[in-house]
Amino acid sequence: MTAGLIPDETRAMIGQLLSEPVTGVVTAAAAQRFALAADDRNPLYFDEAAAQSAGYRTTLIPPVFLAWSLNPPRPLADVRTDGLYRGEGKRVTLNVKRVMFGGEDWEFLAPLYAGDTYTSETRLKSLEEKTGGSGDFVLQMTETTYTNQDGIVVARATGRSIAR
Repeated sequence: MTAGLIPDETRAMIGQLLSEPVTGVVTAAAAQRFALAADDRNPLYFDEAAAQSAGYRTTLIPPVFLAWSLNPPRPLADVRTDGLYRGEGKRVTLNVKRVMFGGEDWEFLAPLYAGDTYTSETRLKSLEEKTGGSGDFVLQMTETTYTNQDGIVVARATGRSIAR
């Protein structure tokens, strides 16, 4: 394998925050609009009495909406040629030509309540040089932790990207 895909200064970023934490309130109305757009009519998102009778303190939000609700609106000019938004915050510099999305795994640890305030923090989890059928590449992993206003970790997302 060719050494040098990961510069030392980039390797030193492992464990660091990649951007400032993002905090926001997820309203019931926004969560319900998302659920309707996704054709998810789960009564736990719409009916407070149903949510409470199921043991929750109020209505829930669709789990995947958590990430989208904390992303600020951005202009179309900020979209890269691969369809993703240009990153804000620290740049992870690698000696490669392109980076591709490699997937994301979610772990939900506590109920996601409408009306709660959530904070997300994304850190560079790991960088690993590998060799595949198309040559050398870097597997980059990030970890985003979501906490509520009480400091409880409610979700964790591990993202993968492949850089060649």
